[in-house]
Amino acid sequence: MKLFFSDLSKLIKFRLTFLVVFSASVTFLIGSRMQVARGEVPSIDWGNWLILVAGGFLVTAAANCFNEIIEKDLDKLMTRTMDRPMPAGRMTTGQGLVLGLIMGMLGTWLLGKLNLETGLLSVFSILLYAFAYTPLKRKSPVAVFVGAIPGALPPLIGYLAALGHTTNFTHVDYEVAGILFLIQFVWQFPHFWAIAWVLDDDYKKAGFRLLPTKKRDKTSAVLIFLSTLILIPVSLLPTVYGFGGYYIAGVSIVAGVIFSLTAFKLLIKLDVESARKVMFCSFFYIPLVQLILLFDFIGK
Repeated sequence: MKLFFSDLSKLIKFRLTFLVVFSASVTFLIGSRMQVARGEVPSIDWGNWLILVAGGFLVTAAANCFNEIIEKDLDKLMTRTMDRPMPAGRMTTGQGLVLGLIMGMLGTWLLGKLNLETGLLSVFSILLYAFAYTPLKRKSPVAVFVGAIPGALPPLIGYLAALGHTTNFTHVDYEVAGILFLIQFVWQFPHFWAIAWVLDDDYKKAGFRLLPTKKRDKTSAVLIFLSTLILIPVSLLPTVYGFGGYYIAGVSIVAGVIFSLTAFKLLIKLDVESARKVMFCSFFYIPLVQLILLFDFIGK
């Protein structure tokens, strides 16, 4: 039983799935606060929040499952992934496909119960991640750009899920949803490139090309650094557009500067240890910014 749960955790990439669901659930609460502030609902609908968490978890798990089915033979080549259930031979691709389809359909149905847009975006996310990003990883660094789109959809999905079946969308809703998407979209570049730098030796065994120049060099480091700098003004957009207060602005600046400093050290040293610090900094950045925005959100 312990081995089963261990394999299931590896199959669905539990930590990644948890981070995705966390992002969507926080932005659901932001969207709910917007609804409450406008007087459209009396309070946060925690039942819908649970549906989002369950549906989002299943959809993300399904996308990861399809990813592993497609990359089963490649996973055998990399130290980091060779012990996953399918490449290790503890699960067949048929079993993985059945699990993925069940999780994907159930998750999409749950999210569709919240509203049509949420369900459609979940399907789009699965298709783009599994069938566009996954094969592109071996062909071109543009895969990171493609992968950043489904990777940035969770906050958009979470916000739209909070609006339920209402048709009373305002321009502010589009602004908030778009900015939440944009912050996570830009964040993905230093996040994924730092991971690619750390794991480059392992990735090469499978032919993955995820660094901007396909190698650990000065140009890749410059682009990682520039992406952290771009993230600072982007993270200030909630305050600029008036739905975020000064606390989120202050935290975004401080967190962004720290993030950029770690990337600058990578630019100077060009070593794996510096890239690992950028990677770990990215893990803390997005949950911190989203949580502070939740508590410093000004509904309009």
